[in-house]
Amino acid sequence: MSDGLDDILADHLHVVFCGINPGKGSAALGQHFANRSNRFWRTLHLAGFTPHEIRPEDGRTLLDYHCGLTTLVERPTASAGELARHEFKDAANAFEQKVRDCWPRCVAFLGKPGYSALCGRRQIEWGPQPQALGGATVWVLPNPSGRNLAFSLAQLVEAYQQLREAIAQPGPVPLIS
Repeated sequence: MSDGLDDILADHLHVVFCGINPGKGSAALGQHFANRSNRFWRTLHLAGFTPHEIRPEDGRTLLDYHCGLTTLVERPTASAGELARHEFKDAANAFEQKVRDCWPRCVAFLGKPGYSALCGRRQIEWGPQPQALGGATVWVLPNPSGRNLAFSLAQLVEAYQQLREAIAQPGPVPLIS
C-alpha cells in the first residue's frame, strides 16, 4: 500500500495499466482515478475491456476482466508535473520487479512521461514499444486525465481498443499495431 492507494494486481493478467502516480484526491480516498474528470474507467468500458463502467470504489473488480492497475511512482501529488525526474528512476527497479512478480502479458503506460523516464528515451511513440519490461510487452497509451485535453474521449477509446485487439490475439502481444 502506498499512502492509502493499493495496487490492483494478480498473477498472469492480460494487461496492467500503469498510471504515472496517484493524485492526492485518489490517494485520500484509496481509489484509483477517483476524480470525476478522469476518463480512465469510461475509456476502459467503451474500449471493450469491461462490460460496464466500473466505479472507482469498485476498482478491484477490474481483476475479473484480467486487467490490473498500478502506478510507476507511489508518491501522491496534485499534478504529475510535481514529480522530479529522479523519482521515476528511483522507482524503476521496484516497478520492474512488480511486473516480474505478477507476470502480465502487457504493461500499458498511461502517458509518455513515466515510460520515457523509465527507458531513458525522450522520443516515445504511442502504442507498442520495441522493448519488453519484466517479460511483458509494453504499450504507451494517452493519459485519460481530464487535464489531458490533447485527446478526445473518442481518440482515447480508439487507442485503448488497439491494445485490447492486440491482447485478444493468441501468443505474445504483437509489437505492431
